[in-house]
Amino acid sequence: MQVSFACTEHNLKSRSEDRLCGLRTAPPPGGSSGSGGGGSGGGSALERGGQNLGKSGLRVSCLGLAYENGVNLFDTAEVYASDSPYLYLLCFCRRSSFVVTTKIYWGLRGSLSRLQLDYVDIVFANRNDVNSPMEEVVRAMTFVINQGMAMYWGTSRWSAMEIMEAYSVARQFNLIPPVCEQAEYHYFQRDKVEVQLPELYHKIGVGAMTWSPLACGLITGKYSDGVPECSRAAMKGYQWLKERVYSEEGRRQLAKIKELHLLADRLGCTAAQLAIAWCLRSEGVSSVLLGVSNTDQLLENLGALQMTPQTVGEMDALLGNKPHSKKESRA
Repeated sequence: MQVSFACTEHNLKSRSEDRLCGLRTAPPPGGSSGSGGGGSGGGSALERGGQNLGKSGLRVSCLGLAYENGVNLFDTAEVYASDSPYLYLLCFCRRSSFVVTTKIYWGLRGSLSRLQLDYVDIVFANRNDVNSPMEEVVRAMTFVINQGMAMYWGTSRWSAMEIMEAYSVARQFNLIPPVCEQAEYHYFQRDKVEVQLPELYHKIGVGAMTWSPLACGLITGKYSDGVPECSRAAMKGYQWLKERVYSEEGRRQLAKIKELHLLADRLGCTAAQLAIAWCLRSEGVSSVLLGVSNTDQLLENLGALQMTPQTVGEMDALLGNKPHSKKESRA
């Protein structure tokens, strides 16, 4: 089983959240940035410095990665070579002001030791690596929480049906249900986050922590003229990404990305900033996880917090893939 852990103290409005609030711009006229919604009350994710993860008491920043810029959420894994230095630096920060997530491949105790933690606040179970019956999974997560090793648990890459099944099993056997789903979300992967997860949020309080806002770099335009030698798609183990770039669907997506770059130029921002701001405007999205390889990329991505995109309708028309809820389909 692969799991992820997120750690923080409870019911906390941290210093990092205050710094994040300082990055915000004024809300757009009318208080809305499009039909995508902005969560339940208090404006869109861009208008709030930090928010609760789903309907739990765990507060996270809108973006995950850079403490000094107001971000309190850090996504790590045992297979990431650069985890340790970052976590070492965080040891000098007030523990209650940051959240850490990690994927566990080789054991819970070893990972807690690596992170120098006695307990965590949220543990994520990756459905791709879980072959056990649902009741066993929910009982295992409940056991972890009851033993004091975690306060909440969430899901990663689970379908809406599986999440509802876990919730039903928890209710039936007096166990603990999940509070959050980690899901892929970007211009070309929309249905789950925009249609399915909002319904779960309103029904059972499950929030969304999304990843890959730049579609593995596709949205930055780096693959517009093929696959550069130094890019991820040229690396061993990423043949699937290279095939995607050269596929017919990939060529259609790259054509749309060129148009989105022109829109970003018109708005005075980068394509990456526009894409991340677009992700943050979606209802139920508590936080967007960033993946960067250098400081310049990080600072560029954080610039998305200064945006309040009012061109969602134009972007939807350009993409031509806006999903519709069951209610809209019936209408």
